[in-house]
Amino acid sequence: MIAENLLIFLLGLVLLVKGSDYFVKSASAIAEKLGVSEFVIGLTLVAVGTSIPELASSIAASLQHASGIVIGNVVGSNIANIGLVVGLAAVISPVKTEIEMLRRDGYVMLFASVLFFVFILNRELSILEAAFFILVFIAYVFFLFEEAEKYEGKLHFKEFLIYFFKCKYISSAREKINCIKNGNANGENCQSREGFTKDILTLVLSCGAVIIGAKYFVGKSIFFAELLGVPETIIGTTLVAVGTSLPELVVTLSAAKQGLGDIALGNVIGSNIANIFLILGFSGLIYPVAIEQISLLFTTPAMILISIILLVFISTDWEIKRWEGMTLVAFYASFLIVLLRMG
Repeated sequence: MIAENLLIFLLGLVLLVKGSDYFVKSASAIAEKLGVSEFVIGLTLVAVGTSIPELASSIAASLQHASGIVIGNVVGSNIANIGLVVGLAAVISPVKTEIEMLRRDGYVMLFASVLFFVFILNRELSILEAAFFILVFIAYVFFLFEEAEKYEGKLHFKEFLIYFFKCKYISSAREKINCIKNGNANGENCQSREGFTKDILTLVLSCGAVIIGAKYFVGKSIFFAELLGVPETIIGTTLVAVGTSLPELVVTLSAAKQGLGDIALGNVIGSNIANIFLILGFSGLIYPVAIEQISLLFTTPAMILISIILLVFISTDWEIKRWEGMTLVAFYASFLIVLLRMG
């Protein structure tokens, strides 16, 4: 019985991870054929694409009212992305950083974590708060597409807040829609739209694999939580979070080996932003997410703390050194030890 459930759990994880991999590749191919620039593809599909397992498993958990899995998955994934993924990448090879990683994306990531903490002080993430998360994420994506000249070369966190609260993303959306209507993208003619059949078929099949994988992965995670008498939040923060962070881990370690750690770091920061704003947003829209005490008092503060540590490391000589990578890995290991003892 246990062996059978473990096998289904692992098969669900494989479908989840491999399905998301093919989903991103096919979506990228379709985007290119529609004339979307590689820059736009990189900003959206890489960061959001590696968060697809978290999205699918969180939505599946939300449909089953398993709030502990939802919160544990997102918070645990964010901590794992920094402590395990970035930490190991820096140990392999020092990661070069840039000022935008700190002053724009890094601060947005920290803002997302702190805002989440503020929202859950009443022990619930409401539908209204979840909708606000999605709105912020949409604004953030449009803000990334803005031309630096409009802001005198400064596309930083302060400019993003101004952009968001002045609702400038509405005019940005109108511009993009007009470009599509005029058959023009970024000032260039759209590329050939032929040869879609294979890409669309791959997209549909991989999406199905992700959905099926998420269903069984989350279902068996809940089974083992009940079997072992472990709270759902702890299972979500450890087993589910690490499992769904595998795409980030694979992408980041591969990039680090090629000396492209800066790309990997951007992927992790983007994924962490998507995890909170997009994934918790969608999960909360399906069903209000209940917050357990361990999330409020330990795991969420730990996520904020490791985010701050990462931003400090980014700003030191604009490089994450090997010893800083080892510090992040040690933080993650300590986090897991304390978490499991609390369980």
